[in-house]
Amino acid sequence: MIGAGLAGTEAAWQVAQAGIPVTLVEMRPLRRSPAHHSSEFGELVCSNSFGALSSDRAAGLLQEELRRLGSLVIGTADHHAVPAGGALAVDRGRYSAALTAALDAHPLVTIERREQQRLPEPEQITVLATGPLTSEPLAEDLRAFTGREDCHFFDAASPIVEGESIDLEVAFRASRYDKGDADYINCPMNQEQYLAFREALLSAEQAELKDFEKDSATFFEGCLPIEELARRGEDTMRYGPLKPIGLWDQRWGDVNDRDVRRAKRAYAVVQLRQEDKDGRLWNLVGFQTNLKWGEQKRVLQLIPGLENASFVRFGVMHRNTFLEAPQLLQPTLQFRQRPSLLAAGQITGTEGYAAAVAGGWLAGTNAARLARGEDTIDLPATTMAGALTHFISEAPSGKFQPMPPNFGLLPELPERIRDKRRRYGAYRDRALADLAPYGSAPKVAEATAAAL
Repeated sequence: MIGAGLAGTEAAWQVAQAGIPVTLVEMRPLRRSPAHHSSEFGELVCSNSFGALSSDRAAGLLQEELRRLGSLVIGTADHHAVPAGGALAVDRGRYSAALTAALDAHPLVTIERREQQRLPEPEQITVLATGPLTSEPLAEDLRAFTGREDCHFFDAASPIVEGESIDLEVAFRASRYDKGDADYINCPMNQEQYLAFREALLSAEQAELKDFEKDSATFFEGCLPIEELARRGEDTMRYGPLKPIGLWDQRWGDVNDRDVRRAKRAYAVVQLRQEDKDGRLWNLVGFQTNLKWGEQKRVLQLIPGLENASFVRFGVMHRNTFLEAPQLLQPTLQFRQRPSLLAAGQITGTEGYAAAVAGGWLAGTNAARLARGEDTIDLPATTMAGALTHFISEAPSGKFQPMPPNFGLLPELPERIRDKRRRYGAYRDRALADLAPYGSAPKVAEATAAAL
């Protein structure tokens, strides 16, 4: 296994749980990526949220599928969850430490802290799970192996502030439409404050890209820097991460009073999500940014309630790498030209934490099957995990871009269901039924539970 991110950690665990010795190679801390801050396994470098928890949402369905498949990574996320409304968010420090400890304690896992600069020989069963920040020597060898230039997009991490430095005389706790507990801190803006904030974003100085990044600087639409959203139009942020709909401070008065609602409602709202179990750290939701750190502090302290915010981490932006998967991979995640080499995680062109874990589960499961001389498997396209791997292996080439889990990937239902909630519930029920034959064996599930 090359890489101990979410996908590599899951893949190594699945191989070891199948009774097969596995070597997990991780370059940190000997060499760090531009985005990582620790040497722990499965470090979450952007948000601490895996997305919606409900299984009638795409991300939530994928999480539930992984639970039923005996995923170590999702099981650990459940074990170290922090309040986040309807989302699965984790205390990322405890979470990564637990994953590292589980792999380190497994008798069949050997951990090697070194940089893998070349692909192993074909006779070695290998899972490539180096993620979107693959080191340049290995990326170059991968280009030579595939005969293709690798693809690039840009990803960014949001800033984190100390909870004690947020002014709760201005900000307020609430979840959108009061769903679940009041798990978010919300900073409301009036129109004048919003326009001033946007102007500050537009005029702020950005961090300079490295030379090799300048020619290929394109953005993935699912993770745009906040300043890029500001450039796209005056109201773009208000229909995105600063959407005020469904957020109300009880101090403003009765939300059911139409006159009060019209007079008091916010023009825009910045949300902060709890970062750690104790609620001492909060990240700015949707505020990925490439502004210089000094500029970030100046601009973000214009947000009402954050005037005196103490930043424990500023946003960063980095180049991400992914494969031209439709030309290279099978739905089993094996390379077409070398079946003993598999890929998993964001390097395959899936987007999101749970999607990376799903790829790790499948690649690890198939690596174990190859080691035992068994046929490899691919998951049904009616499951969210299967739909993702079928998409990346079968999508039209030329305009291939990373894909997050979504119900649009699933085959249509036999009968049209107009109500969206019922329709997504039907997708879920079919997916979980079709996944049942692939569930973890009891002994494997018991061992995973013991590791948690």
